Amino acid sequence: MKAVFGMILALLSFSLFGQQQEITRMGNARVELFDRDWKFSRFGLQADGNQLAEPNDLYKTEFIDNTWRSLDLPHDWAIEGPFRIELASESGKLPYKGIGWYRKHFKVENLQAGERVYLDFDGAMANAKIWLNDRYVGTWPYGYSSFRMDLTPYLKKEGENVLAVRLDTENWESRWYSGAGIYRHVWMVRTSAVHVAHWGTSITTPVINDQYATIKNEVTLENFRFFPVHAEVKATYFELDAQDKPGKQVATASGFVDLHANASGKMNLETRINQPKRWDILSPNRYVEKIEIIVDGQVSDTYYSPFGLRTIEFTAHEGFKLNGRRVDIKGVCNHHDLGSLGAAFNKSALERQLKMLQTMGMNSLRTSHNPPAPELLELADKMGILIWDEAFDAWRTGKRAKDYNRLYDEWHERDLLAMVHRDRNHPSVFIWSIGNEVLEQQDVEMTGHLANIIRHADPTRPVSNGYNDPDGGRESGAATALDIMGVNYFFSQQGRWDKDPRYKNMPTLGSETSSCVSSRGEYFFGTDYDGWQVTSYDRAAPGWGCSPDAQFRILAQYPNLLGEYVWTGFDYLGEPTPYNSAETNLLNFRTDPAKRAELEAALEELKKKNPPSRSSYFGIIDLAGFPKDRFYLYQSHWRPELPIAHILPHWTWENRKGEITPVHVYTSGTEAELFVNGKSQGRKKKALSQDFRLQWDSVRYEPGTVKVVAYKDGKEWAKSEIKTAGKAERLQMEADRVTIDGKKSELVFVSVKVTDKKGTLVPQSDALIDFSVGGAGEIVSTDNGNAIDFTSFQSHSRKAYNGMALVIVKAKKGEKGEIRIKATSKELNLASVKIMVK
Repeated sequence: MKAVFGMILALLSFSLFGQQQEITRMGNARVELFDRDWKFSRFGLQADGNQLAEPNDLYKTEFIDNTWRSLDLPHDWAIEGPFRIELASESGKLPYKGIGWYRKHFKVENLQAGERVYLDFDGAMANAKIWLNDRYVGTWPYGYSSFRMDLTPYLKKEGENVLAVRLDTENWESRWYSGAGIYRHVWMVRTSAVHVAHWGTSITTPVINDQYATIKNEVTLENFRFFPVHAEVKATYFELDAQDKPGKQVATASGFVDLHANASGKMNLETRINQPKRWDILSPNRYVEKIEIIVDGQVSDTYYSPFGLRTIEFTAHEGFKLNGRRVDIKGVCNHHDLGSLGAAFNKSALERQLKMLQTMGMNSLRTSHNPPAPELLELADKMGILIWDEAFDAWRTGKRAKDYNRLYDEWHERDLLAMVHRDRNHPSVFIWSIGNEVLEQQDVEMTGHLANIIRHADPTRPVSNGYNDPDGGRESGAATALDIMGVNYFFSQQGRWDKDPRYKNMPTLGSETSSCVSSRGEYFFGTDYDGWQVTSYDRAAPGWGCSPDAQFRILAQYPNLLGEYVWTGFDYLGEPTPYNSAETNLLNFRTDPAKRAELEAALEELKKKNPPSRSSYFGIIDLAGFPKDRFYLYQSHWRPELPIAHILPHWTWENRKGEITPVHVYTSGTEAELFVNGKSQGRKKKALSQDFRLQWDSVRYEPGTVKVVAYKDGKEWAKSEIKTAGKAERLQMEADRVTIDGKKSELVFVSVKVTDKKGTLVPQSDALIDFSVGGAGEIVSTDNGNAIDFTSFQSHSRKAYNGMALVIVKAKKGEKGEIRIKATSKELNLASVKIMVK
């Protein structure tokens, strides 16, 4: 399949005050962040398991809410816990189920006659219902969808308005931690009566070459006047820099449209940009379109649409091409939570994750298994990351009793269109996905129906689906409704599929791969599992999965595959396989009765033990953001140009002297020699397309130094060494930034290591660390990446896990200046860092 497209970059917006203003959000220009100063209270199921009756007048203006908790959004009421061992491990053993009410008192200044006022919710979990001034405004139940509510008919022009939002997660279930609350941003948007509609621009580029690019834009307008309007639509195009500021003007377009009274209408604009700068993962160039609606000689509305220009092409034999150049997909799947922050969105936290993944070599991300926060697409556009944009984890038949199956019949089309209309202009979005491992994978009609909804809204990108029954999807013919076959794990039949005349020209992509599990810094000998942890030798995987190396061999065997999305980039809350007793695990063996029965028996035994795990083991990076060994395995394969030599395990073992302790090396070199205390353990060479790590499995442990020298094409390429640590004596702190912007709610992530006096990490230390903050900051949360640590994320004390811990700090509201962050631990020297709030 071929698709050529130039796209809108980000859900941003542009100020009215000239071209040098920073873009903060796409769309109608008069926009204001609506996150501050909300009231919150929880009813129904409480965090401790008790019940609190829900009054029936909480939406009314006269209800007195001054005893409710005051907070700012985004907010996740479940992340505060407490963890409870009796709760489901699949949802992180956190009490996310409940009824949450949010109320906000506000005034709208200088409201003009005919003016429209909207609230844009980027996401609210779940079953949102909204009231304004005692009157019901509307609902949107799917917690991952962005949506708009029109406040205009209910708004007071003078005096105070009272907004009430009810959320219900007692009637929402997920296979992973969904969070709870208004967990993404809310925006107030003000427009005149004649304006560009919500997500009302659709920019396409049917021609892109080195000389010029053709720009087409279908604009949807709304007229809320009681009489027809003749309007002029003017578009001006600018280059857009990395700071989201427009620069050089590159094109214009204009036209006229007649709009009926109280009606919407469409018009098409077309122009060209000469010597276009293409968007690419190597050079994410962007433009911005400014649309002005002019009525009776006055500007009625201004609307901003950042976008990019690029071509995409998918073939079954030559792979994926971006701007004519083959690009192998080196992707990861990620759930939406941000570790100890829970589901509450923070842009700087997400940016930290994406930067780490890019450092590893990741060039694409799958939004498993739901539409993401709009800022993820904004960052992907700016950073040069390709996005597989996914809608659902279930269709009409649910995996859980109260998942999307309850919404499907009434809401699936609206939710699909919300995703596509919001995201269709992002250059980073290059594949749409209608689902993941749904139970209707063999349903020809339903698959075609959903795919065609997307194609009608955006015919420029391919549509896919994540199959864990790829044989069934192909044999039934359901997969013929798709453009790309997304396969989760089961590649054993790839050769046969490639010969099937129905699918020989269908590109195939590993929509989920590997599912390797590990715990950072844990190494076991003779077993892969111990103490509710998993060895970090990177060989353990559930029955449907495989090691990273095995997946690399599959991709080498079938070079026509487009690439892979590893499950997962980061650990996430919930779903702690192999210690997850949820019956949804059985769905991975729906076509293999023997393996299903074997797993079912194992799950029954696991339930009896009530595992204490509260987060996943799948991540290449742990929940706190510390890379596991696997990070360097992927980096060595995905970034072959980077000199890498990583040694595992650590070399501090009290009781292993003289015992065999296998040493593995992840290197981008082709061969390497290993030394223990200066004595060579031999030189080993990789077999092309077969070996992706080097192993010395007969090494006997002796305290001291392990060193590796890697070679490439016979020349020295990279070196690395690890040493036996002495007694724990010090703490070392390192912040991921030296300044933060309090107005943008930026966070600073401070890692702490327990070391000996020479600075060597003490790899098995579980020292209790106390954190404190002075000056203009405050602690948001702490973590250590340990999947069985039930310490509250809000605690200011945290045990190190295998020598490491994390503290996350923000600026105090409205304050600037210095933040002083300290870490102390009994019998260890304290550590501190300073951060400036600008």
